[in-house]
Amino acid sequence: MLDKKTFVNLLLINHYAGSPHHGMEFRPFHLAESWIARGHNVRIVASSYSHVRQRQPVLTERTLLERVGTVEYLWLRNRPYQGNGFGRLINMLQFTSMLAARSKELAAWKPDVVIASSTYPYDIWPAARIARLAKAKLVHEVHDLWPLTPVQLGGHDRWHPMIYSMQLAEDYACKHADKVISILPGTEKYLRGRGLQPGKFAHVPNGFSPELEKQPLPVEANRQLEEFASRYKTLCAYVGGHGVANALDHLIAAASDPAVADIGFVLVGNGPLKPALIATAAKLKCRNVLFLDPIPKACVSTLLQRTDMAFIGLSPSPLYLYGTSPNKLFDYMLAGLPIVHSIDTPEYDLVKTANCGISVPAADSHAIAVAVSQIAAMPKEARMLIGQRGQAYVRANHTYPVLADQFIESLTSI
Repeated sequence: MLDKKTFVNLLLINHYAGSPHHGMEFRPFHLAESWIARGHNVRIVASSYSHVRQRQPVLTERTLLERVGTVEYLWLRNRPYQGNGFGRLINMLQFTSMLAARSKELAAWKPDVVIASSTYPYDIWPAARIARLAKAKLVHEVHDLWPLTPVQLGGHDRWHPMIYSMQLAEDYACKHADKVISILPGTEKYLRGRGLQPGKFAHVPNGFSPELEKQPLPVEANRQLEEFASRYKTLCAYVGGHGVANALDHLIAAASDPAVADIGFVLVGNGPLKPALIATAAKLKCRNVLFLDPIPKACVSTLLQRTDMAFIGLSPSPLYLYGTSPNKLFDYMLAGLPIVHSIDTPEYDLVKTANCGISVPAADSHAIAVAVSQIAAMPKEARMLIGQRGQAYVRANHTYPVLADQFIESLTSI
């Protein structure tokens, strides 16, 4: 059993790990930064290529040991890919194969805890080997439920070899990990059905770094936003991915409602559906919609502070009954904005819990338009009060130093 007062070596395996320098994913960096501040030693093992990063590390050898701030990364060289098809699968398998090939080398670092945290579950097998060699504890961190996510959202056959192999990996993790830590709040019952034993589950959600540097908007984004804002008294922001799951087609449809014609909608980010969304907005003659390119994480709060409310949505799916933990929601709450929340996750609706906005059914464009118009019609003081409730909630419950402590606390029982 680990003593929470003892400093430990934590090996965090996350294929897609990023940093403030590289871009998403930020969670591994901020957890590691907080653990290091408390005296623990941390090494992150990540792939040299990730589709969610804005900047990739440059490797001239098979591996690169690099420090970003206080956090040490071991990058494993991996082939790039486009889209979400066969190339991405090859990228996953190559990364996990490289982990397996370097098991002895990674075990020689003498980790006390090995954390498999790559979204997809294949990394549990090499992580388990490293843990055995190092006589370390094994932790499986659940970001999304794979393979349930590609089955329910992507329409993949449950018996497809890729999906079946992922199911084997998830089942192995549930049966053999010393602890399973989930970002999603409602997954314990599902994981128990896959073999997880009582007492081995913990929930540690996503969050934000209270020390994240704030930067001004890029020049072109600032110019476009200033020009757009001059035409609309009220702005509704969305910052994030433009993919199938994000339900932005319903936000565009809501923006075409005459009831919100005097409200500007600012969509920031990129993704496979962005060209189609731009075309839809043009077809519906939505002059009140502005599309901006992705901006650095440090600029997000700057942009949000120049808007009046924010939107978050996900396409309807039974998957969200297990809860969600989207980073953009915490960005919105931290900015003190009222939120229009269009996700069917009744038991785990943070907007309702924090009383910081209006929740409407998923994929209901009319309900989204009504909620946006209701918030726009409020006095500025009322909007500020709603936003302050969200801000207070997220500061109390979702800073990464708090979450890092929760993570370590959960390990004291293994």
